[in-house]
Amino acid sequence: MSTAPSAAGPLAGIRVVELGGIGPGPFAGMLLADQGAEVIRIDRPAEAGTASRHPILHRGRRSVTLDLKDPASIEAVRALIDTADALIEGFRPGVAERLGLGPDACLSRNPKLVYGRMTGWGQDGPLAQAPGHDINYIAVAGALGALGAADENPPVPLNLFGDMGGGGMLVALGITTALVSAGRTGTGQVVDAAMTDGTAIQLSLIHGLLAVGRWKDERASNLFDGAAPFYRTYRTSDGGHMAVGSVEPQFYAELLRVLGLTDDPLFASQHDQGGWPAMSARLDEVFAARTREEWTTAFDGTQSCVTPVYGLTEAATHPHNVARGTYYTENGLLQPAPAPRFQGTPASVPRPAPVVGVHTREVLEEIGLDASVVDSLAPKR
Repeated sequence: MSTAPSAAGPLAGIRVVELGGIGPGPFAGMLLADQGAEVIRIDRPAEAGTASRHPILHRGRRSVTLDLKDPASIEAVRALIDTADALIEGFRPGVAERLGLGPDACLSRNPKLVYGRMTGWGQDGPLAQAPGHDINYIAVAGALGALGAADENPPVPLNLFGDMGGGGMLVALGITTALVSAGRTGTGQVVDAAMTDGTAIQLSLIHGLLAVGRWKDERASNLFDGAAPFYRTYRTSDGGHMAVGSVEPQFYAELLRVLGLTDDPLFASQHDQGGWPAMSARLDEVFAARTREEWTTAFDGTQSCVTPVYGLTEAATHPHNVARGTYYTENGLLQPAPAPRFQGTPASVPRPAPVVGVHTREVLEEIGLDASVVDSLAPKR
């Protein structure tokens, strides 16, 4: 019996082949699978029969194990790509071409194919062949240097800017956009998604502010980089933290009211940057006087833009996240629900990440490969 995804979601009927990789490529595959695309991931034969090492990023897929150094396996991959609407490839520039799976080879066989290429530096440029990780891409793109306190090293912001936001989301957007074009024109194309480019475009607002003199190219000197006392975090007496985002005047006024600082002259001029250090120091003292839960209760229901800072697992228990089903648990595994949400074509709950290679025989038979070929390529039972 086929274990292909259900027809739920706006991308139902779209087949995507994901050449196995790490980080942003699988994230893009997850996003597309979450919205109903049939994503078939090509994994390494050495991992056949093992549980996925990324049980959330690999959810909603079918897993096929094929050796990309084996000519017979390459032919099978080509045959599978012939049936696909899109491909996700995350090798260094030139590797897919050397494997015989580059854009020219694939598009010559399947002209409607959208070929999504996911790299850190892009397909060209001086660094195209250089190794790197999220931290390197966001450093060169200018994001990392804008983060953190002025007298401290820039912090490592997980792998959100580069891998996920600037990489996986960018190639997923590129693929879905190119699919629209292919549907109109009948012609596919290559999507060159680079994490440096994706990080840079996330800085559009900041660059706009810089261009009109409303941003300094210095860390901890601006509205959204921790310098403003009304847009930063504060430590509480129990070691927790509160996030303060009281930017607009009405929210700022409510912040001061709850804190009992409405008549304090120190806070009379919200946007006087010369007074920001003293204001922040005073708010450090105020927030340190009570626990996080005490402050949460004090700000509950107010129009102040002040919230508690939660950890990963704790966030799933917040009443808002519970009400919206932002997180769900499947087989004991807590994970984020598919996003965004669609009213007309809602996505179903994703299937768990499969055992590596479990769908090899099924998929190869579906695309019509000879039984003897399937027997030679499928993992031995």
